[in-house]
Amino acid sequence: MNSKEICYNPKFTHIYVENRVYDHPRTQEILAHFPRAEIIRIEHYKDVFNRRRQDVVTQHLSQNLILAAKKENYFYEGAPVCQSFGNENFYYCSTMMNCVFDCSYCYLKGMYPSGNLVIFVNLEDYFEALDEILKDKSMYLCISYDADLLAMESVTGYAELWAEFAGKHRNLKLEIRTKSARTAMWEELPCLSNVIYAFTLAPQQMITACERKTPSAGARIECALSGLSKGFPVRLCFDPMIYQKNWREDYGELVRDLDQAFAAHGLSMNQLTDASVGTFRISQDYIKKIRKMEPVSPVAQFPYVNVGGVYQYPKELIEQMESYLIGELEKRMDREKIFHE
Repeated sequence: MNSKEICYNPKFTHIYVENRVYDHPRTQEILAHFPRAEIIRIEHYKDVFNRRRQDVVTQHLSQNLILAAKKENYFYEGAPVCQSFGNENFYYCSTMMNCVFDCSYCYLKGMYPSGNLVIFVNLEDYFEALDEILKDKSMYLCISYDADLLAMESVTGYAELWAEFAGKHRNLKLEIRTKSARTAMWEELPCLSNVIYAFTLAPQQMITACERKTPSAGARIECALSGLSKGFPVRLCFDPMIYQKNWREDYGELVRDLDQAFAAHGLSMNQLTDASVGTFRISQDYIKKIRKMEPVSPVAQFPYVNVGGVYQYPKELIEQMESYLIGELEKRMDREKIFHE
């Protein structure tokens, strides 16, 4: 921790609560985790979250929490830059907005005007709307795109509630993506074939340089394989692959660390649900904002190529990075289990 961070309050010392959800049972459950927090009642979360001229990077050093209700647009079609893993009816939803982690390249910094965290407490409304949708069609639903639900699980219990809902709907498949590493969750969550736990992995060198406040590569791997050994469906996501000078050596070291971890657990990579590979890519609008916030971030300032409004690495570099990692994974698992964009 540097001297700048020491000057800031701990996380969630101030909690903003919409008047309409103050008496909601889930609001009170969340507030109970922060008995010393100052509670500030507000009319609408956007009055705080959407204020102009917020310093997103500084706010991440001392995040505030906002408890609110979402009343429309519960589900969105999956974006083209996101992987559907061959599933039809690919959607995502946001029961939280923003992340407790602080990655320098995160698209949320370009998408949201605030670094504070919003939790929508009216989860029952999401479930009611989804019940109606599932009467007519199946759905592949990613519930942890705009936040890391598992990183907040000890406060909200949302992953468990979503998994319990999925257990009642066999035509629903959930993906819960995370960079967290809390192995105790495997004792708390139901083990279901239609709930996939997707762990974003990266070389430790990249985590140290770009992924502030996140668990180490080793801790993430250990958490993922602990779940896999207990029968949970686990996906490993090497996405985004980030270019660094020694990227080949760094990703090679990551793969060797995986070999050792799988061997220690007596597991094979073919026991994974699948794996995904994809180099860093981001909307042109988001990267412009992030470059202003992260002026010394090598990831933000890289001279990307603009392809149809999406900033990405040059084609030759993409092919080098993705083909290398796919080649390494093919030595360890069936090719049909490896997805890439």
